[in-house]
Amino acid sequence: MMRVRVVIPCRNEEAYIGKCVSSLVNAAQTDIQLSVVVADGMSDDGTRREVLRLSELHPEVKLMDNIKRTTPFALNLGLRDLAYDVGIILGAHAEVSSDFLIENVRVLREHPEVGCAGGIITNVHENELSRVISNAMSSPFGVGNAYFRTGGKSGYVDTVAFGAYRREVFEQVGFFDEDLVRNQDDEFNYRVTKAGFKIYLEPKIESKYYVRGSFSKLYKQYFQYGYWKVFVNRKHATITTLRQLAPPLWMLFVSAGWLGFFLHPFLGYAYVGMILIYLTLAKFTAIRTAGWQIPMIFKLVACYMILHASYGWGYLKGMFHFYVLRRNPSEGSQRLTR
Repeated sequence: MMRVRVVIPCRNEEAYIGKCVSSLVNAAQTDIQLSVVVADGMSDDGTRREVLRLSELHPEVKLMDNIKRTTPFALNLGLRDLAYDVGIILGAHAEVSSDFLIENVRVLREHPEVGCAGGIITNVHENELSRVISNAMSSPFGVGNAYFRTGGKSGYVDTVAFGAYRREVFEQVGFFDEDLVRNQDDEFNYRVTKAGFKIYLEPKIESKYYVRGSFSKLYKQYFQYGYWKVFVNRKHATITTLRQLAPPLWMLFVSAGWLGFFLHPFLGYAYVGMILIYLTLAKFTAIRTAGWQIPMIFKLVACYMILHASYGWGYLKGMFHFYVLRRNPSEGSQRLTR
């Protein structure tokens, strides 16, 4: 009997938490002893009522109070007692497939070198704009080689979403860094691989995630990802992945490359040429996704630009705050993530 603990940080997720928890209960297998911890950030909608209702129907479901209202504190709240063999982290906007739990366990059993298993996220859109955003976030042009979003064959990767970790990982590596209200899973996975464990992507491990349809929320989300990534780099005195450098370098080029006109005409033409190449690649990628639906093509191109610009500017702001001014994360940046 494999003891599997799933921890779900949430706050004000009344519309989603019931479907999330129910999908886990329905995925339980005879050889899995499941426990589900919903670490709630003191919701003031119907989230807590829904979780309590489910806990009455399913004793394996438990509600815990996350008084600090941050994701890493919630995760540690549910994982720190180590009374499980496998600990899984999950988002409240997610639903898992019927074999999600058993596939995670299978990978960990068959690959003793693997400390964390994970799978593929399928984005679910609830309106037209969220459909556009989910397509952009599933594109290598939009998010690079984040294989848990873009898909791919099974094998070793540097990070996954909704990871399933052996208990031994927490015993050796520790828990999630509570200073990081963003990027805490990426930072933790960096420590996991640094400690000698492997992270394994298995496409048979499937979940779906409900995407919120808002350009402004997308910008804030990826701006924060870029900003907090630099804080992680400073903590570890290294760049954890090379792909994180592409958006900030691109934004530096876009914002300063026009100065080449004053040095030599060729540099100015090269600047314009690079901008046109970027827009052409964005348009070509959008056409491959949307066909010749002109409005959707323009929206997809806008999404790509938002993804790259927000992450890039957030990263550059982080560089200025954390390395030039030697500051810690501002109160405002922490509030935006809650």
